[in-house]
Amino acid sequence: ASCMQHRLVVRDASSLQILQLYTCLDQIQYIEWSSDSLFILCAMYKRGIVQVWSLEQPEWHCKIDEGSAGLVASCWSPDGRHILNTTEFHLRITVWSLCTKSVSYIKYPKACQQGVAFTKDGRYMAVAERRDCKDFISIFVCNNWQLLRHFDTETQDLFGIEWAPNGCVLAAWDTCLEYKVLLYSLDGRLLSSYRAYEWPLGVKSIAWSPSSQFLAIGSFDEKVRILNHVTWKKITELDHPATISNKKTIVYKEVEKSPTVDRERLSFPPTRALASSLFSTQSKYDISQVPVSLQYIKPVADRANPKVGVGMLAFSADNCFLATKNDNIPNAVWIWDIRKLKLSVVLEQLCTIQYFQWDPCQPRLAVCTGSSRVYLWSPAGCIVVQVPGEGDFQIMSLSWHSSGDSMLLLSKDHFCVCYLEREEV
Repeated sequence: ASCMQHRLVVRDASSLQILQLYTCLDQIQYIEWSSDSLFILCAMYKRGIVQVWSLEQPEWHCKIDEGSAGLVASCWSPDGRHILNTTEFHLRITVWSLCTKSVSYIKYPKACQQGVAFTKDGRYMAVAERRDCKDFISIFVCNNWQLLRHFDTETQDLFGIEWAPNGCVLAAWDTCLEYKVLLYSLDGRLLSSYRAYEWPLGVKSIAWSPSSQFLAIGSFDEKVRILNHVTWKKITELDHPATISNKKTIVYKEVEKSPTVDRERLSFPPTRALASSLFSTQSKYDISQVPVSLQYIKPVADRANPKVGVGMLAFSADNCFLATKNDNIPNAVWIWDIRKLKLSVVLEQLCTIQYFQWDPCQPRLAVCTGSSRVYLWSPAGCIVVQVPGEGDFQIMSLSWHSSGDSMLLLSKDHFCVCYLEREEV
């Protein structure tokens, strides 16, 4: 699905053929599929309205109007039949049922980066709350929205919460001014508290491994610390130095090569599409000899949100690899072998890393840098894929299909789908 102004377009993922075209009441600012892909919500925050469309019954539609309360966020519940709307100033979360048309309210949600989290099986929801100048967490049962647990947290300014994939442990972390990661059980017991250091800027990002065995914490000191699920103690620290000196680490460096085609020798004038492919600069990967010095940017200390520390990290689906990005070295992706707890590969790009994401089915990483190329790495090696087409298609983000057979590439105004051939075993 994609939106353009007030229109919602639903296409077939394999052919991109338009299946449905819906017209909303105002400019669409957010869209989200239900878990079973039967419904899609369109949020219009400026008007405080959410419209829901059905794929099975195109003539059916639903409009939710929050009125004077306003709207700042909207999302589906895991069952795909309830919508959670957060009102302006985070006064409350309204839970709307599409089946019974009933309404439930959750008061005092906290305005933070990640204040609502569902377990992977969809049974429980955790909500970060702020009341009487203190942080709390409430855990709800999703089938009836009844409160299961309510407890206060040992945080100064709770920044985010995230469930482990097995749904047994909830991680909560404090603002960057206070290095603190708290781990709670489903019944609200504090299992462990972790603090790496005290005074400098603290946690910048966290990620659970798919097996729930590891919790990776990216910090402003340019390190990743990995906690184990048995004792919740640190098992290793992963550094991100500007110089790679270990000979066992493979460094792939992107290099550009200019085209060698002589335009005068062509017997016919090339078409625009052919000219763009023949005469545009191409890139490939070379393996660099260690030691390798990466481009290091010294952060500006007197500005807000300094470009420093590990801001992106993600585990591969098979739990074997961890990809990270250190914002001080914006052109590099670090790939760590979790089985050995060692740095395996560094991808050194020509441009700043915008986003990366693992294939949901196998250890294959896709990277984009704001250019018209997508970069793929797997244990077998890495390649550069040039997106064909006229004009400059700058890929700012990407998203894998759940099957791992295709990938959505997004620029500011356009999108395209990259289809990958699956090898026959």
